[in-house]
Amino acid sequence: MSERQANRIFDIANVVLITVAVLLCIAPFFHIIAISLSSSRAIMSGEVTLFPVEVTFEAYKRVFSDQSMLRSLGFTVCLTVLTTVLSMIMTILAAYPLAKSNLRWKSLIMVIVIVTMFFSGGMIPEYLLVRDLGLMNTIWSLVLPNLISPFYMIILITFFKGIPDSLEEAADVDGSNHFRTLFSIVLPLSAPVLATLSLFYAVNRWNGFQDTLMYITKPELYPLQLKLYQIVSNAQASDLLRSEGVGMFEILPEGLKAASVIFATMPILIVYPWLQRYFVNGTMVGAIKG
Repeated sequence: MSERQANRIFDIANVVLITVAVLLCIAPFFHIIAISLSSSRAIMSGEVTLFPVEVTFEAYKRVFSDQSMLRSLGFTVCLTVLTTVLSMIMTILAAYPLAKSNLRWKSLIMVIVIVTMFFSGGMIPEYLLVRDLGLMNTIWSLVLPNLISPFYMIILITFFKGIPDSLEEAADVDGSNHFRTLFSIVLPLSAPVLATLSLFYAVNRWNGFQDTLMYITKPELYPLQLKLYQIVSNAQASDLLRSEGVGMFEILPEGLKAASVIFATMPILIVYPWLQRYFVNGTMVGAIKG
């Protein structure tokens, strides 16, 4: 067998394995979509697999007619945008000076940053701190505690180190200060990694759930994921009542749960393709430069 034939067989095997892996990853998503579009009878009889059976949009009508769901969606969008913007600002302002070799106490600061990646104060001390600061039932209880990720900051530091020093030296000769150099030279060259980290921050906040359970009790401040948790919990309670013969329901809870999952997932999936062209480039450059 020639080397060319061996390489071709290797490429075909890779394509087959990757295709199988992709199908295994997306199959559950298509199953959820199929359930959300199927009738109650088809769901109860177990006929739904990857394609909807007896297509109906009743579950989606219920979801979109629920004003609390729409309110949670609007609040989650605002929360995600606010968190992402503030997190990126703080991460940039922290990473830029730490990328400088002549920064005083740089090694000590980096040790402190790295320690926070492995150790934390714990859930109860964090809750007590948020409560004592008067942040309970406010949007800031969901923004401030996780404003900066040390891991993302290290990625950005690595990227900043890869920018040629000659560019900043030329700016210094022209009389530019640090802030002007940062915003006029460094950030425009860092678009891929900035887009990548923004996506990471946005996805983490969009999927955030645990902090809302601890800090939020007002219904008007329920993010979408907490609202989804309530729907799933209510659906499980409905299943229990149905198994005991208490009451009849027009829509099977599984259909409503599936529609709610799609409703909560689609916005971030719509945003992702817009940043896809930066994603791989930003991740790889931030990982290997330095």
